[in-house]
Amino acid sequence: MNLHEYQGKEILNSFGVRIQRGIVANTPQEAVDAAKKLTEETGTGWHVIKAQVHAGGRGKGGGVKLAKNLQEVENIADEILGMHLVTPQTSAEGKLVNQVLIAEDVYYPGDNEPDEFYMSVLLNRANGRNMIMYSTEGGMDIETVAEETPHLIFTEEIDPATGILPFQARKIAFNLGLSGAAFKEMTKFVTALYTAYDKSDSSLFEINPVLKTSDDKIMAVDAKVTLDDNALYRHKDYAAMRDEREENPTEVEARKAGLSYVDLDGNVGCMVNGAGLAMATMDLIKHAGGEPANFLDVGGTADAKRVEEAFRLILKDEKVEAILINIFGGIVRCDRVAQGVVDAYKNMGDAINVPIIVRLQGTNADIAKELIDSSGLNVQSAVQFKEAADKVQQVLS
Repeated sequence: MNLHEYQGKEILNSFGVRIQRGIVANTPQEAVDAAKKLTEETGTGWHVIKAQVHAGGRGKGGGVKLAKNLQEVENIADEILGMHLVTPQTSAEGKLVNQVLIAEDVYYPGDNEPDEFYMSVLLNRANGRNMIMYSTEGGMDIETVAEETPHLIFTEEIDPATGILPFQARKIAFNLGLSGAAFKEMTKFVTALYTAYDKSDSSLFEINPVLKTSDDKIMAVDAKVTLDDNALYRHKDYAAMRDEREENPTEVEARKAGLSYVDLDGNVGCMVNGAGLAMATMDLIKHAGGEPANFLDVGGTADAKRVEEAFRLILKDEKVEAILINIFGGIVRCDRVAQGVVDAYKNMGDAINVPIIVRLQGTNADIAKELIDSSGLNVQSAVQFKEAADKVQQVLS
C-alpha cells in the first residue's frame, strides 16, 4: 500500500525522524490558512506547494512549486489542485491532484551550504536482509545515478535479528562526507529511519532528498513509503491512510470482493485459483500468442457468485478478447467450479460477449468437462495445458 508524502512524514515523525513540516490542504483557501499556521509555528516566510499523488518526479511535471507570499500560495494551489499531473512514473493521462502539501522552506541561509543526499530502506530479497541504500547525489533520479556514476551509491545491509548497529550508522554518515554536528545528526537520523521502516512493517522507505540544512540539521524533505499489505492487520491506523482515489478502481473493487486482482495491458482475461498457477497461466497465454489482461486469483472457492464477480471484473477491461479459466481441483472440486461458470454465465446474460476457455484439472475433472460441453453456452472446455493454449490461439486468430 502506497502512501502520500504527508502520510509518510507522519510515520517518520512518530519515530523521531526530523521532517520538513507541512500541512495538507484540499482547497486554495485551506492552502492559505495552512501557510499562515505554518508561519506561526515555524517562522517560515516562503512555502513549498507539493502535489500529493502516488508518483515520483512531481517537480518535473509542475507539481512542486515555491511560493514567496500568501497570494502566490493561493494562486499555485489553485493551479495544482485539480490538474492531471504527468510525471515519468504516471500514464500519459497523468494523476488527478486532490490535495496539496503546504511545507516550510528549509533551504534558509546559514553558516554552511545546504547539501542533499539520497537514502532508502528496503528488503534485499537475495539474502533476506534489510538494506540501506544511500548516495551523496540527492535530489536526482537514483536510476540515473546508478547508471552514470555507480560508485556514488553505497549500501549497508542490516541483520533483522539485531537491527541497525551504531557502527553502521556512523559508517553511513562518514561515507556521506559529514563531520561535526552534521555527522552526529545523520547517525541519529539513520537509526530513527531504520526503526520507522522496521516497526511500521514497510517494504520501502525512500527519502529523496535527505537535507543537511545550513545549520547542520538532517531532515527528510520528501517521503515515499510503501507498506506491506500483509501486515496491515497490525496497523489499523496505517490501513486507514489508504487513498483509493490513487488506485486502480477495478483493483479496489476486487479487494472489497475478496479477490486478488492486478490489472495488466493484454487481451486475454485470466481467472485462476492459486498465485503460482496464475503465473503459469500468464506464461501459457504468452506462448499462445496473446497477452494477459490481468492477474486474478479466485482462491479456494469458486461458486457461481464468486465466478460472476470475477467475470464482471475482467469484462470491465474493453481490451479483453477472450477469457481463460484455469482451475486445479484440489481444495475445490472441478464439477462445482464448472457449475459455477455455467450459472454465472446464465445470470449475466448478454454481458459476456467474448469466448471463454475453461481448463479444469483435478478432482472430478471429467464430470466438469461434461457439464461445460453440455451447457450449450459459448464455453470451450479443456483438460490439458497444451489443449487450453491451442484453444486460446484459435479464438485470437
